[in-house]
Amino acid sequence: MKLLDLTCDDPAMDLAVDEALLDEAEAGRLSDDVLRLWEPRRTVVVIGRSSKVDEEVNAAACQQRGVPVLRRCSGGAAVVGGPGCLMYSVVLGYDRRGDLRVIDHAHEYVLGRVAQAIRRLGPPATRLGISDLTVGDRKVSGNSLRCRRDHVLYHGTLLYSFPLADVAELLGTPPRQPEYRDGRSHTDFVANLNVPVDDLQAALIEAWAANEPLTNWPRAAAERLHAERYSRDEWNRRL
Repeated sequence: MKLLDLTCDDPAMDLAVDEALLDEAEAGRLSDDVLRLWEPRRTVVVIGRSSKVDEEVNAAACQQRGVPVLRRCSGGAAVVGGPGCLMYSVVLGYDRRGDLRVIDHAHEYVLGRVAQAIRRLGPPATRLGISDLTVGDRKVSGNSLRCRRDHVLYHGTLLYSFPLADVAELLGTPPRQPEYRDGRSHTDFVANLNVPVDDLQAALIEAWAANEPLTNWPRAAAERLHAERYSRDEWNRRL
């Protein structure tokens, strides 16, 4: 597996990079699976492909604070990212693991690897709900995926030292909640891993055996996606 350790100045470009990696893999221009690690340089709200902004986001608070609301290519609900929240992405080929075509198998496989990496650092991470990782009953990671013909993009958040009050301030009450949440507020639901980010990155790299750097990442494709989609209200505010 190849490793891409890349954070862009613009979080919209970061989202474009994830989709560009999936596109390149589908086009046969990436011969290996890829693990990408990145961390937004500023606070950002990222909503799912089919999310409705008014249902999931406190748009007034985001506008007041100048926090961008961006839409990713995968499903799931809104998350808040920024310094203190490590993002990871994996692009995996079905030719190596055909069972990943089954969505629940993809959740089980990827989250099993990520949880294993976290447990090596101490926190007893487990999967709850469809695609959450928790420590106890507190959510520390939200995840989503985008499936194509021959590959899957699976990506998520890892809260390690994030200002959790931002989650309560910038997000509304989610319209869909996992049963284990039991109606709790954001403040009572999310938590940090409280581990050093360097250790977290190293554990993920080891868990995925991502030993070779991806030196030729699809910059031009990402820039095109950024210009045509991720930087535009027609995409980010379409629902």
